Amino acid sequence: MPNDKKRRGRGAAAKSWRRWRDAGWQWWRADSLAAKWRRWGGFVLLALALFLVFLFLVFRSTGPRYGAVWNEFSGEKALAHVQALVDLGPRPPESAAIKKARGYIRRYLEETGWQVEEQPFTDQTPRGSISFVNLIARRPNQPRHAKYFLLCSHYDTKTFESIRFVGANDGGSSTGALLEMARVLSLHLALAAQIELVFFDGEEAYDTFSATDGLYGSRYFARQISEAKTGKTYRGGILWDMMGDRDLTITLPLDSPADLARDIFAAADALQVRNHFTYFSQDILDDHSPLDAIGIPTIDLIDFDYPPWHTAGDTMDKLSAQSLQTVGAVTLYYLSELAFK
Repeated sequence: MPNDKKRRGRGAAAKSWRRWRDAGWQWWRADSLAAKWRRWGGFVLLALALFLVFLFLVFRSTGPRYGAVWNEFSGEKALAHVQALVDLGPRPPESAAIKKARGYIRRYLEETGWQVEEQPFTDQTPRGSISFVNLIARRPNQPRHAKYFLLCSHYDTKTFESIRFVGANDGGSSTGALLEMARVLSLHLALAAQIELVFFDGEEAYDTFSATDGLYGSRYFARQISEAKTGKTYRGGILWDMMGDRDLTITLPLDSPADLARDIFAAADALQVRNHFTYFSQDILDDHSPLDAIGIPTIDLIDFDYPPWHTAGDTMDKLSAQSLQTVGAVTLYYLSELAFK
């Protein structure tokens, strides 16, 4: 008897469902297509719109993901490059030492898969006509018509007659770090293909920085871009200078591009090193200036609070691998997470 009740219950439920189904179908067939659309079309469009928004949010392009590349930058490796450069001695333009430094830079870049272009030029200085050579490194797989990002350093040291100036921090630290950056980027080809590395000659003034003395390499580089009308090829740039001080405080120039400064601070916050980044009290004339002048927004990551600046005391003992790593990691975080969004 209980089983008969269950069977009768299930049979009644099935009949009820069939009646509802048949009634619904008859009601649906009774309306014309136009009437159906008038009644339900708005809901269909709304559902479709919401579905498309959902797909956009889920699958929208946020740029390629490279992983935590900033953890791969080695301050110790960067410092070893600085030591190799400092061991060459003072490296003013046209000197035998800067030619050796240029060879060292070029060899290492080529070993890590970069194609290196020399950009030689001659300019008038307070010491007469001087020859300079910029180095520009690109990946062989760089896509055409892409917008690149510049990473720059100067590799010369200031000319002194009264002291032996080896420029461990000023000229050495940023160049050694840029070589380490080249190694890290060579492990991430999609990111590297969007970047150009530039090593400027002749950053230092012979007498006093002015429109015609100092920044020889960056002024020539910017002039070539301007004359070729290729400035739109570049999204922006970062200049490294004097970044190895043991007591590191990167002092951004007051006239730094606002978006770049915001993102550099954000990258430093993300890596919990924001205390090493602040603004300087005024503008700074450096190799970023000619690039900014032709419309390529470029920021100068420089520790300008460095007492041994332009003294014989600018030596290896003033530097820290941790400082190099801090600036390198923040730059990599910016490049991989923010620059190409």
